[in-house]
Amino acid sequence: MSPLVLGSLYGIITIVVMCSGMPIAFALGVVATGFMYFFMPASSLDTVTQNVYEEIASITLLSIPLFILKGAAIGRSPAGRDLYSAIHVWLNRVPGGLGIANVFACALFAAMAGSSPATCSAIGSAGIPEMRRRGYSPGFAAGIIAAGGTLGILLPPSITMILYAVAAEQSLGRLFLAGIGPGLLLVLLFAGYAMYRAHKEYKLAHAIYSAGGVKSAYLDDEQFTLAQKVEMLPRVLPFVVLLIGVMVALYGGLATPSETAGLGALLALLLIAVVYRIYKPREIAPFLSATIKESGMLLLIIGMSLLYSYVMSYLHISQSAAQWVVDLHLSKWLLLAVILFMVIVLGFFLPPVSIILMTAPIILPPLKAAGFDLIWFGIVMTVVMEMGLIHPPVGLNLFVIKNIAPDIALGDVIKGTIPFLALMFLAVVLLCLFPGIATGLPDLLMGAK
Repeated sequence: MSPLVLGSLYGIITIVVMCSGMPIAFALGVVATGFMYFFMPASSLDTVTQNVYEEIASITLLSIPLFILKGAAIGRSPAGRDLYSAIHVWLNRVPGGLGIANVFACALFAAMAGSSPATCSAIGSAGIPEMRRRGYSPGFAAGIIAAGGTLGILLPPSITMILYAVAAEQSLGRLFLAGIGPGLLLVLLFAGYAMYRAHKEYKLAHAIYSAGGVKSAYLDDEQFTLAQKVEMLPRVLPFVVLLIGVMVALYGGLATPSETAGLGALLALLLIAVVYRIYKPREIAPFLSATIKESGMLLLIIGMSLLYSYVMSYLHISQSAAQWVVDLHLSKWLLLAVILFMVIVLGFFLPPVSIILMTAPIILPPLKAAGFDLIWFGIVMTVVMEMGLIHPPVGLNLFVIKNIAPDIALGDVIKGTIPFLALMFLAVVLLCLFPGIATGLPDLLMGAK
């Protein structure tokens, strides 16, 4: 059987099994094991557990549970709420300041927690009710948090980037640095839109009130004294210092990514003990439980995805698919457009983890042959996968928002995210036109490749 026919069969069966409702990890494992049984030597089945273990026994992947523990400690404590409150108080006088505060809070929390759902939940649980109380439309409030949460997979430390670094065999430190510029670009784009939209809604509320209508909460002039602003800092500054310290340790060459993750996790537990008096075993247990569950789920998906990729490679499916793409003789940018479109389509059904590990063997060789910087592409791909977190039918952040704000219709949540999808697309275009947005910082600090 030719690799083309075998690859088509492999893809079709994978789609069928996934559509059956089977969890992604088990679906990938069943398909891979089935093809090993029918198309590979019988002895290969004896090495399934060994292959899975060897694939996940990576010192880089060790950092994932530790970053998750750090995120759980911060996300499940009042740190997210306090971070949001502090930024809101300081940006209160800025036009659209409440929306901007939510964007900045999402960015900072994402950089500390490294998780998109955790960012949405922690900031949204405080931010959405406050925005609605101040007159923001439900869809706008939900859209800000859903889009802000996506920064969790772009700003370091990002679990998605850790997996890409492993799959693409690229420097994790360089990849983390490359995510900072595009992350700040998205923060500015989101904040700019929040300011514009808030100003527009304010003018509408003012017009309605001037015409004798109901006074919107938009028109209430809430002010905070300097003492109130300063009062918010002691609870927030330790976590900002933690973020800076972790970044300095990583990029200053003082610690490896895994050591940095361990240091961050321990310091996060220490801070919540000091700041929030959360130190008793029964209070710490939920953090550990959440870490074990999420780490177990992720590592199982990673192990099965890598087994799936191993089978593709053994049967020459990935090599043949990559060669087929090369033989199309597409122009450099058309090739990129086709691959990114494929990533968008996969984002309808799969989480970023699976997309990276399943597609890397196929898409990275043609891209490298076309002259693309794989660090740069990793950032562009991450932004595109961010879009998958907030577009239907299965955008994860949409359902996180629906869970924390059940009275907002899912249709309103989706409508609220559409402008942010457009901004993400704009960010991808800007990254293509000005690749230095991503590559400039790592080249400056670590030297050009």
